[in-house]
Amino acid sequence: MSGLFHQHLEMPYWSTLYLAGEWVIRIIMLVYVPQHRTAAAARTWLLLIFLLPLPGMVIYAVFGRIRMPHARTAQQMLASQRIVQAQLQQKAHLVCEPVLPPYLTHIPGLVARFGDFGVFAGNEVGLLPDYASFDTRLVADIDAAKHHVHLLTYIIADDATGERVSAALIRAAGRGVQCRLMADAVGSRSGLSRLADQLRRGGVEVTAMLPVGFFRHNAARFDLRNHRKLAVIDSNIGYIGSKNITNPGFVPGYPNEELMVRVTGPVVSQIQAVLLADRFIETGDKVDFDALFPCFPPPVGQRRNSCPAAQDQQENSQELCIALLYAARQRVVITTPYFVPDEPFLSALRSAARRGVEVRLIVSLHANQTFTQLAQRSYYAGLLASGVHIHLYRPRFLHAKHLSVDDCIAVVGSANIDIRSFALNAEVSFVIYDQTVVSRLRAVQEDSLADSDVLDAAAWRQRPLQQRVSQNLARLADSLL
Repeated sequence: MSGLFHQHLEMPYWSTLYLAGEWVIRIIMLVYVPQHRTAAAARTWLLLIFLLPLPGMVIYAVFGRIRMPHARTAQQMLASQRIVQAQLQQKAHLVCEPVLPPYLTHIPGLVARFGDFGVFAGNEVGLLPDYASFDTRLVADIDAAKHHVHLLTYIIADDATGERVSAALIRAAGRGVQCRLMADAVGSRSGLSRLADQLRRGGVEVTAMLPVGFFRHNAARFDLRNHRKLAVIDSNIGYIGSKNITNPGFVPGYPNEELMVRVTGPVVSQIQAVLLADRFIETGDKVDFDALFPCFPPPVGQRRNSCPAAQDQQENSQELCIALLYAARQRVVITTPYFVPDEPFLSALRSAARRGVEVRLIVSLHANQTFTQLAQRSYYAGLLASGVHIHLYRPRFLHAKHLSVDDCIAVVGSANIDIRSFALNAEVSFVIYDQTVVSRLRAVQEDSLADSDVLDAAAWRQRPLQQRVSQNLARLADSLL
C-alpha cells in the first residue's frame, strides 16, 4: 500500500518536470531558430518544435542548420582559388560579350559574380533530349578517350546503364586513360556498393562524394548532397544537365525524360574546374593542373557567337532565376520535375506574369515523390490567378531542368525549382547566350508543351476539399523538402 502511495506522489513530479522541460525547449528555440533564416522557414521549424518539442529539437539539431565541417570549408576555399586560376588561364583570349537586347546585358555580369565564371566563346553546343542518345554518345566518347575521363553524378546505379558506363570506364583505364568516377555517397549508395570494387580493380579511381557518418571527421549532413551531373573527356568534351547514370524507370510506366548538353571547346574548362574542385574538397588530392586545363586558340568564324558559361552555384541558381524573371519582357518557359519554391521566387514569377510576360511552367503529371507533388500542387492556384500557364506533361516523368527567357538566354542544369536545390544541394547550371542553341531549346520546350495538358484555373478551384487540405498541409513542410 505504501509503495503505491509513494508512486502516486512521484508521477505528478515527473509530469511537471517534463512539461517544464518542453516549455524551456520552446522558449529557447523561439529565440534561436529565427536567426539567419527566412520567416517562412522559421515558422515551419517552430511549428514542429511547438507541437513536438523534444523530437522537434532533435530533428532541428540534425537538419536545421546548413553546417559543413571546418576541414571541408577550408578545402572549398582552396578549390575556389583553383577555379579562378582555371578561369584566368583562358580569360585573356576567350572572353566575349554576348549579343543580347539592352535590357538583358546585365545578366552575364551577374552570372560571373554568382559563380566566378565569365563568358567563353568558341564552343559547339548540342542538346541531347533523348534518354538513350546520351548514354550512347557518352560511351562512344569514353571509348575514344586518350588522356582522361572524369565523371561526377548524383546516382550511378547497378543496372544496365550503370554497367554499360562502368564497362566503358574499365576499357578506357585498360588503355592507360586516367579515369575518375565521383558519385554522391547517398544517391549512389546502392550502385557504389556493387560497382566500386569492380571499377577499382579495373583501374578506375572511385570517390564517394559527401560521405555521411558520425565518426567521419570530414563527413557532411546526409541531406546536403552533391546533385551535379557532369562529365569531361580529354578536356575538350563536356556534358552537363539532368541525367544520372541509371535506367529511366524511376516511375513505373513513365520513364524519365531528361535534357543533357554536350559541349566542345574552351567552356569545358569551366566544367572541369567545377568537377575537380569537388574532387579536391573531398580528397585534398591535387592533380596535374596544366595538363587538365589546356589553352585553346581564339575562336574563329561562326563559333565566335557561341557564348555559354558554366555556373558553379549553391543558392546562386535561385538568384539567377529571379534576376531573369524580373528582366524578362516577352516569354519565360520553365521546365522542372519538382516545384517547391520560396517566396522570393514565387514573387518574381507572379510579377513577370502580371507585367504581361508569357510565363509557362512545365511540370510532370506523374510523380516519383508523392509528398513533394502534394506540396507542389498547393502553389498552382496562386500561380494561375497571377496569369502563369501551368502545363502537365503526360508521356513520361519529366526530370529535365531548364529555363529560357525571351528566346535570348537559356539555362540548363541539375537544379530543380525547389528550396532543396536552391539552398542545400551542390548544383550546376549552364547559361547559354547563343541564339541558335536557345532556338533549339525552344523547339524542345514546344514539343513538351504539345504533349502536356493545360491546367484550367476554374477546374482547379473545384478540386475536392481533401486534396486541397492534403496539399496545403504538405506545403507546411516546404523548408524540410
